Amino acid sequence: MEKYSIIVPVYNRPAEVADLLESLAGQTARNFEVILVEDGSTVPCREIAERYSGKLDLKYFFKENEGRSIARNYGMERASGTFFIFFDSDCVIPADYFAKLNAMAVEKPFDCFGGPDAADESFSTSQKAINHAMTSFLTTGGIRGGKISLEKFTPRTFNMGFSRAVYNLVGGFREMFSEDIDMSTRIRLAGFSIGLYPDMPVYHKRRLDFRKFIRQVYVFGMSRITLKLLYPDTLKAVHWLPAIFVLGVVAMLLLAIFASPWWMLPLGIYLLAIFISALVSTHSVIIAAKAVPASLIQLGGYGCGFIKAYFLKIILGRGRNESEEIALRKGK
Repeated sequence: MEKYSIIVPVYNRPAEVADLLESLAGQTARNFEVILVEDGSTVPCREIAERYSGKLDLKYFFKENEGRSIARNYGMERASGTFFIFFDSDCVIPADYFAKLNAMAVEKPFDCFGGPDAADESFSTSQKAINHAMTSFLTTGGIRGGKISLEKFTPRTFNMGFSRAVYNLVGGFREMFSEDIDMSTRIRLAGFSIGLYPDMPVYHKRRLDFRKFIRQVYVFGMSRITLKLLYPDTLKAVHWLPAIFVLGVVAMLLLAIFASPWWMLPLGIYLLAIFISALVSTHSVIIAAKAVPASLIQLGGYGCGFIKAYFLKIILGRGRNESEEIALRKGK
């Protein structure tokens, strides 16, 4: 049986860490250690970690603030497992996660794997609406680990694992936005196998309101162009969809103003489809209603970030220069 090293970077989230550790203490399979790397927090979780030191094989480290990727690398350097598992500090792990992982490691082994994120029943209606916007086929094309996807599966660090052999060859995470997509791409290019375990979700309680959410997805959109500069072949049609959505909405608004209000009908039908989809999946009118603005934020924020970065970095050529790209590829 494999031994897993769970590596979690932490910055000012003691309450969330307590929920995460409680869920790990309740696992039905316990062949893992937990490595918490406090990345220069001003509100540390040391006391929380000490509370669980007798319940878990747990190592706690405090280091200066350098970023989540460097914190993950710091944890891997101190890990003893044959596989590294990455969760975000605001995740809650279902009790059978590692029991299922042990079975899948035998039945369908991968060098690198990941699973989807989901919303627990205890989450707020806004958290559940944002989760739907981030995972629905109608908004993201299912690229965040769902069973239906328009793109080849890419593990994300809220629910991701890879072997020590991968780390030894590929190296650690780079300190950049969308560092998990970059890491997954490097793993794939190195020839390792990557796969989805669809029945191994984590409950990801993003600590976001809609204002923070739009900033987050805006950065995601911009970072997609950074990834294109690094890996030109990785920009797929699905990544263009939010930008096309933004341009389409602008065009419909102009046509509605200067021609006929009926031009807004396609947008209305699409938003109704989002509402119905959310209603069917969550069985809540409130969550479905909130999923509509959440989806608009997800698509609009990502699309605007994508368009801005594409214009600046691709059309105007204000991206990284060649020497910087080479250095980033080498992890310098």
